[in-house]
Amino acid sequence: MAESKSARCDAVILAAGAGRRFGGRKLLAPFEGRPLAAGALDAAFAAPVRRVLLVTDGDPDLATFARGHARGLGREADLDIVVAADAAEGMGASLRAGIQVLPPGSDGAFVFLADMPRVPPGLARDLAYALVPGVDAVAPRWAGRRGHPVLFGRACFPALGALHGDVGAREVLAAMGDRLALVDSADAGVLFDVDRPEDLA
Repeated sequence: MAESKSARCDAVILAAGAGRRFGGRKLLAPFEGRPLAAGALDAAFAAPVRRVLLVTDGDPDLATFARGHARGLGREADLDIVVAADAAEGMGASLRAGIQVLPPGSDGAFVFLADMPRVPPGLARDLAYALVPGVDAVAPRWAGRRGHPVLFGRACFPALGALHGDVGAREVLAAMGDRLALVDSADAGVLFDVDRPEDLA
């Protein structure tokens, strides 16, 4: 792991969605010459983290790809595949599953979305530097809009571990007020995601 301000952060990649708007599974669909999920994996492994937890609905093909991708980065030992038993419930259940199995002593968790392939690789380090006393979470912002990934401090873990439904952490972030720090990004990749097949183009 690269040296960082906080040596006790981990990454959670949410990859358990059914991809209904896409028409089915999308994370292994080709995007810019490789499977869509590769971008989020690269960004997570580039973050100042100890481990990367990929939360899936049990898709064996996705798990196989992720392990091979991590192996190619020399990080296979740092990857955990987490199966969200309640994945059909929505993003809240997936995030809950990841938070509940964070390694002991984790001070922060970067939450990446597996269908966001253009997150700039250096962004996570900027977010980590902004997680200071008085700040519970940090998110990037581009053109006035909050993007991803979000870095959640330890104080957020109880609320994240109790999430339900498909709203993800939106309500947790909305309740933070000035305890949520925003870091301006020059890269629109913090907003770009793939929802439909036409987005792959």
